Amino acid sequence: MLIVWSKVIRILVGSTLSALACATLVAQPVCNHDSSAAAALARLRAAMAHGRFIAYQPTSLQVVNGRPRQADAASIRADLALLRPRFDSLITYGAAHGAEAIPTIAASFGFRAVIVGVWNPFDAAELHAALAAAKDNPTLVAGLSLGNEMVFGRRTGFAELAALIAQVHVQAPRVPISTTEPFHMFYDRAASPLLGRLDFLLVNVHPIFQPWFRNAPDGNAAQFVVNVLAKLSDTYCGPILVKETGVPTAPQEAGYTEQRQSSFYGELRRRLPPSGTQAFAYFSAFDAPWRVRDANPIPGEHPAEAHWGLYDAQRRPKAVVAQLPLLNAPAP
Repeated sequence: MLIVWSKVIRILVGSTLSALACATLVAQPVCNHDSSAAAALARLRAAMAHGRFIAYQPTSLQVVNGRPRQADAASIRADLALLRPRFDSLITYGAAHGAEAIPTIAASFGFRAVIVGVWNPFDAAELHAALAAAKDNPTLVAGLSLGNEMVFGRRTGFAELAALIAQVHVQAPRVPISTTEPFHMFYDRAASPLLGRLDFLLVNVHPIFQPWFRNAPDGNAAQFVVNVLAKLSDTYCGPILVKETGVPTAPQEAGYTEQRQSSFYGELRRRLPPSGTQAFAYFSAFDAPWRVRDANPIPGEHPAEAHWGLYDAQRRPKAVVAQLPLLNAPAP
């Protein structure tokens, strides 16, 4: 489901200045002027401004040797029971292999919002499951994310994805729809037709893949995210939610520690106060050891991919969790 190997290539984007200066920008910010999903989009803006998002994949849903292992409902309940005191909004990655149960289970814990991810939106069965979840949970599901880094990973193109989103808008006109790509992909003029179809923008912004990251202060890494959002606002005029950003907590010899993860998020909270226009999600909920050997265009193992979680694979909290105040009590 969640295949994060493509992030490794982002180092090719270069420094902040070179990435922003060299990209081809659209001339004017692009908007989706269809107001059919206005009510749900207002709920999303409220969740961005007043809630706390986290990117979530079930601990029991693993991909081993290319084969997904089914997530079970009891494990999802245990995951969400742990998350709910500090997070009230979720972004998921797929609507198959058991993950399609997440919205209904999240509703039972009193979550504010769920953005339902569809790993392969060209798979009719998975797309149908996501649309069914939105229909069954109309006050909880605040949007659909059709694909994660599909254009960047060369699984489809901008035009094909825009056409699919147009079709899904017809099927579910009152459901806000987005997709997720690394930030620099949206600067390309070729992305303009896709941006015009999106009700909100989900974007991945990872400072750790910039060549200056290791020796830079954490404030610089947080400011990088802020600067990217400012530039994206020149490109897209709707709500922008950072789906992925953060710092893994290992291996330490690569400069990744719990302390640095905690420091980065502290700086980001100070520099990017949430609003209905811009906000960020914590990435991600739980460590996933299986991702060390996940598919990757660069040969070898990638140990950092196992350690993005705010909680480890046994659901134990890391240092950053203690800095996050409790939210309203979950519904009984």
